Amino acid sequence: MKLNLKLGGKYKIGKKLGEGAFGQVFVAKDNIKGDEVAVKVEDNRTKHPQLLHEAKLLKLLKGKGIPELKGALIEGDYNIMVISLLGPSLENMLNYCGHKFSLHSTVMFGIQALERIEHIQSLDFLHRDIKPDNFLVGNKDSDCIYMIDFGLAKRYRNPKTGLHIPWKEGKNLTGTARYASLNTHLGYEQSRRDDLEGLAYVMLYFLKGKLPWQGLDAKTKKEKYEKIKEKKRDTPIETLCAKLPKEFVKYLNYCRSLNFEDKPCLSDLRKLFKKLLTKRGLEVDNKFDWIKKKGGIPKEITFEEEDEEDTDYKKRLKNLLGG
Repeated sequence: MKLNLKLGGKYKIGKKLGEGAFGQVFVAKDNIKGDEVAVKVEDNRTKHPQLLHEAKLLKLLKGKGIPELKGALIEGDYNIMVISLLGPSLENMLNYCGHKFSLHSTVMFGIQALERIEHIQSLDFLHRDIKPDNFLVGNKDSDCIYMIDFGLAKRYRNPKTGLHIPWKEGKNLTGTARYASLNTHLGYEQSRRDDLEGLAYVMLYFLKGKLPWQGLDAKTKKEKYEKIKEKKRDTPIETLCAKLPKEFVKYLNYCRSLNFEDKPCLSDLRKLFKKLLTKRGLEVDNKFDWIKKKGGIPKEITFEEEDEEDTDYKKRLKNLLGG
């Protein structure tokens, strides 16, 4: 179905880039500047519309490596959000590069991802769904990694009082099981440490091409989550990081050593990885594998469907601004 959207007269809508649980995504062109943008559209008659809430959050989290909010509006039965047009996800880039990244690219990604996490944590938020699909390369700046999809983001601290959210148990898994922290699997309320542990699993996935808890047989989602939890819990960190530099063992041990309200020392973690590159005679030049690849990054941009290990997308609404 083609949507005849006016977009306030500012943009001319083009082809559809993709669709999923969130609605549809189109490319559009700025009528004055000629720049291309991405337009996310959702039917506001749905049970849990969330696009305008996500727009508020993007405005709040404005910064390097965060999609730029161009505008948000309601047009008839649709909520619309206009953001900067970005390139492919790192999941797509991984497939493009032979389903593994080099140590150089993985560590440089880790350094940028830690910067994004530090930025949102400085504004009192957790992302809570760290995974390759939620990191995109820039459209023109393909050496910059963008963090996207703040649908599960949650405040971990009250900005007025400075009080940390309370410890809770018996929570359902929020995020994507493959990359979720062990504490998330155990049903504990997430805090700053959990985004960091999720990042560790993403980096290991990039380096090895697969994690030990992928592809486990299970009849139900509940059984699958339980098996992933058991495998994650029972795999020693040294085994998980086998044949990799010891810095990865140090990083994951650090993540799991943090207490619920602890503030992670993210600058030290970045230094850990920068020193690793220096030791290997490498620089933080942000010349990623996809930039070095002949032909550059693919022009076609695709949007993934929700991951089968992802939790119900509709839970995201109430979490957006601290629920």
